[in-house]
Amino acid sequence: MCRNIRVLHNFEPPATDDEVEAAAIQYVRKVSGTTRPSQANEEAFDEAVRAVMAATQHLLGSLVTKAPPRDREVEAAKAKARAAERYGNRAAASG
Repeated sequence: MCRNIRVLHNFEPPATDDEVEAAAIQYVRKVSGTTRPSQANEEAFDEAVRAVMAATQHLLGSLVTKAPPRDREVEAAKAKARAAERYGNRAAASG
């Protein structure tokens, strides 16, 4: 599950709220060991997602770098190339 969490720092344009939320959901899913909480745990799950989102947004807002911002398309192409190398033709055909 956690390999779906993407780097969100130092992109132009900056990470969106949707990207931060997706990363938070993946993190909470991994830590809780469930992709869908029961009704009894739904409130705790949602609260954890909100807390992780807030911490992530605070972190991203506080980080400082001298590196130039990364390009999303270039990073996506690099990831696709790594997947093709790792998985062979299956990754290239599905992309």
